[in-house]
Amino acid sequence: MISTLPRLDAALPHPAPAQRTRFVATVVTVVGALLLAVVLQAVLVSPLRAARDQHVAYDDFRYQLANGTAPVGQVGGDDHLLPLGTGVAIVRVPALGLDDVVLEGTTSGVMVSGPGHRRDTVLPGQAGASVLMGRQAAYGGPFGGIAALAVGDVITTVTGQGEATYRVSGVRRSGDPLPPVLAPGAGRLTLVSATGGRLLPDDVVRVDADLVSEPFATPQQVLSYAELPADETAYAGDGSAWPWLVICLGALAVVVLLTVLLRRWWGRSQAWVVGVPLVLLCGVLAAHQVMVLLPNLL
Repeated sequence: MISTLPRLDAALPHPAPAQRTRFVATVVTVVGALLLAVVLQAVLVSPLRAARDQHVAYDDFRYQLANGTAPVGQVGGDDHLLPLGTGVAIVRVPALGLDDVVLEGTTSGVMVSGPGHRRDTVLPGQAGASVLMGRQAAYGGPFGGIAALAVGDVITTVTGQGEATYRVSGVRRSGDPLPPVLAPGAGRLTLVSATGGRLLPDDVVRVDADLVSEPFATPQQVLSYAELPADETAYAGDGSAWPWLVICLGALAVVVLLTVLLRRWWGRSQAWVVGVPLVLLCGVLAAHQVMVLLPNLL
């Protein structure tokens, strides 16, 4: 019995060679735009974004300091953990020209705006170990030069409790001996970043500094290392960027489709003039989400 069903290959569309060429050209253009967007994001856009975020955070934190409302512990006035991205300190490293607001949390999403405070450690200036993490290259690379710090270099911090002074005691990498256990009432600040090629790091560098000023009172810690989310550890990415990346890529696909339609109805030159900037914009937004997905120390 001979089947009357149409053959599958006969049911599929068979575009002309010219149509296939245009399709391939469109795909290549979109991929090229995405690659260009990633380069623009890493080299031009990310430092500008970080500088803008730092400017806003600096104004907000100075206002809190002036009004005595700056955080002094892991929780705020409502007895809940501080929201991620809350300004908690200012860190100054004269040897590097660093003067940045430190934000609560060390997710990749938080650290696009500046150095982050690891939430399971005390705030700078308090008795105990305080850990600050910062990017090596992207988004201004605030901690990109910490490996060059020398023993004796000064680091100062400002929190809601006042100004604290630290002196660098050593620089260590993976496999190096750990610093000695802190004596009761002593304080230590550790700066953490990536080391190696720009955007292609191969190790973690840590700079330890001892507290040489009087320690501030240390509130009760409510978040321990065991409870710290995995996306706040060194070299972790931020999975919360996935939905936004899908949205950005969807917007990019819509813009490309509209550009192709405009090319038919309006003309090639007019379509490119309108479409290319929108494609680059969607590409830059998507590239930002890609950077958030990548390790937080890059």
